[in-house]
Amino acid sequence: MSLSKAVWQADLQNGCYRNPILFADYSDPDVIRVDDDFYLVASSFNFMPGLPVLHSKDLINWKVISYVVDRLPFPNYDRPGYGKGVWAPSIRYHNNRFWVFFATPDEGIFMSTSTDPHKGWEPLVHVKKTKGWIDPCPFWDDDGNAYLVSAFAKSRIGFKSILHLSRMDPDGTRILDEGVHIFDGTLNHPTIEGPKMYKRNGYYYIFAPAGGVKPGWQTVLRSGNIYGPYEDRIVLHQGSTDINGPHQGGWVETKSGEHWFIHFQDRYAYGRIVHLQPMRWVDDWPVMGVDIDDCGIGEPVKEYRKPDVGAVYPVQVPETSDDFDKSTLGLQWQWNANPRDEWYSLNERESCIRLYAFNNSNETGLLYYAPNILTQLFQAPEFTAFAELEFSPDKTGDKAGLVILGDEYMYLAVEKTGEGNRIVCTHGAPADDGYEEKTIESRAAESGKVILRVDVREEAVCSFSFSRDGKDFIKIGNEFNATAGRWVGAKLGIFAMNPAEDSAGFSDFDSVMFKRPDNAGK
Repeated sequence: MSLSKAVWQADLQNGCYRNPILFADYSDPDVIRVDDDFYLVASSFNFMPGLPVLHSKDLINWKVISYVVDRLPFPNYDRPGYGKGVWAPSIRYHNNRFWVFFATPDEGIFMSTSTDPHKGWEPLVHVKKTKGWIDPCPFWDDDGNAYLVSAFAKSRIGFKSILHLSRMDPDGTRILDEGVHIFDGTLNHPTIEGPKMYKRNGYYYIFAPAGGVKPGWQTVLRSGNIYGPYEDRIVLHQGSTDINGPHQGGWVETKSGEHWFIHFQDRYAYGRIVHLQPMRWVDDWPVMGVDIDDCGIGEPVKEYRKPDVGAVYPVQVPETSDDFDKSTLGLQWQWNANPRDEWYSLNERESCIRLYAFNNSNETGLLYYAPNILTQLFQAPEFTAFAELEFSPDKTGDKAGLVILGDEYMYLAVEKTGEGNRIVCTHGAPADDGYEEKTIESRAAESGKVILRVDVREEAVCSFSFSRDGKDFIKIGNEFNATAGRWVGAKLGIFAMNPAEDSAGFSDFDSVMFKRPDNAGK
């Protein structure tokens, strides 16, 4: 199936762009410019490889180029640790190196460096072993001293709404003191977090969201001393727009001297999608977006002229479709936990990924607890995805299929049962004692070859169907409203598993292809 149009394109190709620039769950974005190139990092939580790095030449057209984390070095991440893992990274360029810092809420603060993010990252350095320190951002001052600003997670440490500053070894490998609290947002900026530190015209600035993810705003703090006291100002809020939050992000300056702010908006099942706001400076305070409401605080824009980067660059978007014709997994894919080589092969069959029926009996056999789901982000409000596979089961219970994964989930699979192979639509949801699954509909499978399909429409309403010939699709199950997961949006995934025992079964996925609905916008 050839696809000629991206499922979402922010570049309007008329000198303007539309928000979001990335209609995908690149949560807690941070951004820098190095010469003519822009780099963006985002949270990835339990999904591995983790901490995606995206590249752009114009702040509008982006591609994933690498991941900082291959796997987290703790055995608890070998199983899905929903809501845990990589939180709120920051990226900086210092001493001719790229630096990324992030926290896991239960294990502490980590760092990695690279001389070229396209080529990979150094092994993780455990900068501080701690619990509840989150959202770290490094800062190297003009005098050579280095610092780390961070926030706190009440769920782990018992308090929040505090920003903290520590001395750091200039090589980024360790914290030199316990640091001090430099800002208390309890009264005026509750749940202040995600700090990003900068210096301009002699002032130290901390950009930090507050007020909570959906109802909150963007705060900027300013001081002539790195330890404060800091003045505070709200510089961006939802106002009368339909862009809630607007939440955590980073400031970047183009070579031409323009200023821009990248942040996210929480769109429920779609996750925390990425917006770009124009920014300017007035009296040494940033002014973001456009003051539509004439209240002295900026509101987010829906469309705007593109940044002046001295050239016009071609449209590019993160990958979605995959025909599995490469020797390594595409960068659109992440596993539901630390990956294992024995889950899959790209070499057993030409232009296929073979997923093995991995034994998932350790956690009740439910798909929700399976680490070997191969997932990718939703990249648009509406799309259709097709998974073409050939099912080769070994034991009863072997299954392989296509899933929409969130706090609730639904999957369409081919399953080996006592009555032969069947096409089964199954719904999973929280229950009093954990999770439960319910078969919605089951039909006989006439052969092991099948194309599974999911249509996702506005408000993340999903419907499943299947085809034996690629032409006529048979609807199965009922409509399903995708839901967000723990701090993440819903994901599309493919899988093979056996819920109870070891099996020699497998499924060859020939392709996973995406297309944009004919009635969708440009």
